[in-house]
Amino acid sequence: MEPTGVHHVSINVDDVGTAVDFYTTVLGLRLRTDRPDLGVGGAWLDAGGQQVHLIEAVVPDNRGQHFALRVDDLGAVIGELRDRGVAVSDPIPVGTNLQAFLDDPAGNAVELHQVGGGAS
Repeated sequence: MEPTGVHHVSINVDDVGTAVDFYTTVLGLRLRTDRPDLGVGGAWLDAGGQQVHLIEAVVPDNRGQHFALRVDDLGAVIGELRDRGVAVSDPIPVGTNLQAFLDDPAGNAVELHQVGGGAS
């Protein structure tokens, strides 16, 4: 097997409407309209060529699980989010990259990741 990329990640949310609003209005993802009826509430979102699937279900305790959204200018994104009242960590260097973390309204951790810009 040789994967060619990540098609989507799926996360549980307790309120689909609130989650869709956060991911589209605050984080800039786009709502897809091609989600089939799966018999459970949810939504599919576009994130720069990949997808985030929101599933209405019990949200697991945070034990470090997260997914990362790649951004070009982490400092600017952190400033924009903080101006909107979103709690987001300071940038953390990881090799030559930078990362920061925030929680969505359901308590899911989301990493913001900038390739380059960090110390080597």
